[in-house]
Amino acid sequence: MTNPHKGRTGIDRVIHAAGYSWSGLKQAYRGESAFRQECWLAMLMLPAAIWVGRNWVETALLAGTVLLVMIVELLNSAVEAAVDRVGFEMHELSGRAKDIASAAVLLSLLLCAGVWLAAVWTRFLA
Repeated sequence: MTNPHKGRTGIDRVIHAAGYSWSGLKQAYRGESAFRQECWLAMLMLPAAIWVGRNWVETALLAGTVLLVMIVELLNSAVEAAVDRVGFEMHELSGRAKDIASAAVLLSLLLCAGVWLAAVWTRFLA
């Protein structure tokens, strides 16, 4: 059995994929308060990465950790939506999936904070 939604190829596929991606970003911004907060922080932190980073590698690392938090948050939201689609009743596997996705967000936040603290420390305080 083939998926009828997989028939697009070439530039037509790229255009539609971009539309789906944009739709996903809008839905995440509207429906996920954590993602909204991270977007606002990113608008401050991404320009700050240019100021804090002493070279392009540091700047890319600082910006990359901010974007990584947002990426992991999107994946966490996708896991939550898929689990909730199945049902809202408590189930061990559903809880495990949501907890593991949440732990991934926590690790990405810790990584981001660690990289930023180290960069700020060496740039301004050391």
